[in-house]
Amino acid sequence: MGNVTVIGGQWGDEGKGKIVDWLASRADMVVRFQGGHNAGHTLVVGGEVYKLSLLPSGIVRGTPSIIGNGVVLDPWAFRDEVQRISAQGIAVTPDVLRLAETCPLILPIHRDLDALREDASGAGKIGTTRRGIGPAYEDKVGRRAIRVCDLAHLGELDPLLDRLCAHHDHLRAGFGEPPVDRARLKADLSEIADFVLPFARPVWKDLDEARAEGRRILFEGAQGVLLDVDHGTYPFVTSSNTVAGTTGSGSGTGPGAAGFVLGIVKAYTTRVGSGPFPTELHDEIGERIGERGREFGTVTGRRRRCGWFDSVLVRQAVAVSGITGVALTKLDVLDGLDTIRICTGYRIDGQAFDHLPPHAADQARVEPVYEDIEGWSESTAGARSWAELPAQAIKYIRRVEELIRCPVALVSTSPERDDTILVRDPFAG
Repeated sequence: MGNVTVIGGQWGDEGKGKIVDWLASRADMVVRFQGGHNAGHTLVVGGEVYKLSLLPSGIVRGTPSIIGNGVVLDPWAFRDEVQRISAQGIAVTPDVLRLAETCPLILPIHRDLDALREDASGAGKIGTTRRGIGPAYEDKVGRRAIRVCDLAHLGELDPLLDRLCAHHDHLRAGFGEPPVDRARLKADLSEIADFVLPFARPVWKDLDEARAEGRRILFEGAQGVLLDVDHGTYPFVTSSNTVAGTTGSGSGTGPGAAGFVLGIVKAYTTRVGSGPFPTELHDEIGERIGERGREFGTVTGRRRRCGWFDSVLVRQAVAVSGITGVALTKLDVLDGLDTIRICTGYRIDGQAFDHLPPHAADQARVEPVYEDIEGWSESTAGARSWAELPAQAIKYIRRVEELIRCPVALVSTSPERDDTILVRDPFAG
């Protein structure tokens, strides 16, 4: 039995939380390896709803969970989420949850900068969550980040603050803002340190021991491949690499640790915020999909844009992330549609394209080429076997497999964890 990496195969919000929760019952450890609290995973267990942003989805099952070094951590958001989930009856202790001591911290100044930039960008807005994710990653690669381990050495913080503030004070001045309040920042960090530090560990050692013992590790990605800073629809992307190859660098394991790469994709397409969306629907069908799928962001509450399944983009995601199999979610949202469309290619100024070109000007001129498939009137909600699916629903799934050149390993038919059809066991490789 090997490891499994779960990533989003579209623009995020594909239902990774439920799938990770479902797989976590058979894993020995669950690891978040990138992103921040801009991620949003909703789990429904026995009618109880758990909304996670930073915590790995395995925490709800009590599976030992790790937040890896590739995550940027807002320590105050971390505390709030731990306390909220604990209040729902889930034990979140250092015995169950471990935090990489080298995680960069998201600070109030990062949130400030994120909002200032968005407000000043006009038509160039990216549509960030304004939670400081991007600025925190910038400081990480600029070698001026304050990390979790620094919370244990607050007396030696001044040289780090000199470097950090030299950068941020100039940026803030450009927006007409006062310099960083260093005393307030140090006081805030001192206040939160005692809560965070008990969770901090050299998690790479825990993972090394787990691998040596043959334990099954489930790596949990945030966002989706189409939001990857290198491979996504730039600049309307997140600030980290969301592809499966990031498991190693974001957790402290080698590149071979990823194992079976499970890409989560909806049976249709959604995205939040700005950016290209070739199959977006602006009609009553788009409204119906959004309402039936409850397409509102877990983190922001923003309404998601909805459209038909885009096999071109998913095929691209499969290729650049080495996806082994996909989990098709929210199939039941398509119940009752007379005709279902799948995008099979693009045209730009009459020229055929089998991929999305990288430049925004070309992307804006993309016209989707559709294939129509007969829908089904029967309900797929709650189905747990192929035998419970209508023939046309199975036909739709098989056509998706052909177009994306990747097999379907699981099918999800409701938010409930057990309403899942297992086609291929990811842990079996």
